[in-house]
Amino acid sequence: MRIAILSRGENLYSTRRMKEAGEARGHVVDIIDTLHCYMDITSSNPTVRYMGTVLPEYDAIIPRIGSSITFYGTAVVRQFEMMGTFSVNESVAISRSRDKLRSLQLLSRKGIGLPRTGFASKPDKIQDLIKNVGGAPLVIKLLEGTQGIGVVLAETNKAAESVIEAFMGLKANILVQEFIKEAGGADIRCFVVGDKVVAAMKRQAAEGEFRSNLHRGGEAQLVRLTKEERATALNAAKAMGLNLCGVDILQSNNGPVVMEVNSSPGLEGIEKATGKDVADLIFQFIEKKAKPHANKTRGKG
Repeated sequence: MRIAILSRGENLYSTRRMKEAGEARGHVVDIIDTLHCYMDITSSNPTVRYMGTVLPEYDAIIPRIGSSITFYGTAVVRQFEMMGTFSVNESVAISRSRDKLRSLQLLSRKGIGLPRTGFASKPDKIQDLIKNVGGAPLVIKLLEGTQGIGVVLAETNKAAESVIEAFMGLKANILVQEFIKEAGGADIRCFVVGDKVVAAMKRQAAEGEFRSNLHRGGEAQLVRLTKEERATALNAAKAMGLNLCGVDILQSNNGPVVMEVNSSPGLEGIEKATGKDVADLIFQFIEKKAKPHANKTRGKG
């Protein structure tokens, strides 16, 4: 098969590993810089051009679309979908996952466990917004934040008011969520490929830190999922329409709750923590599913 990885950097761990895994299985794997793609929108024969030439027909693409290029990146993915190319994650699903508020609303509609969450633009009573999610301590998140950036833990109601007022003064979109204290600064990253959780790791926040992101100094180790945690991860991926994703779960007193669904999860942490060849599992999925015009939206969404 001929497969393209849409990625900004060929030396990134995840991109490199997937290219190695694909070629080891006998596929031709090209790495395409998403921002250097350009498209013929008006033609009745949609194409993607790159470096001055029309790209060849691919059996499948693996989108590695960073949050900073979501708008353009999903447009490129959509163009491939219009050409009949199978995309591991569809453009619509990637767009859903990047909108934190939309993600939570979709998950809530499907009855998937979530922390109590508030969203507001200009609440008349900030105190009521805080009270509605259970009061301090609580977590305040920028909608556009990634890798733990733009996430603040407010220990008291007064501190929460001050942070919310500051963010609103900057006209930032924010979420206010209950703080799951019983999680002890740990979360579980479930790596979903197709209809299976193929690997899972527990991430523990560094001393004095409540964010468990590995980019913030957190540590990862292999974890055995409960039946409920596994079902929660799979249901979350299905609700978002993602074939490949990382589902981040906290264990609360009311069972597992989903914090985020990441449509472009990194491979380095999960492969090192679990010892599993996750990149190879991705290509096994592609070999089973990649057919012309196999995407549900076919570029229409």
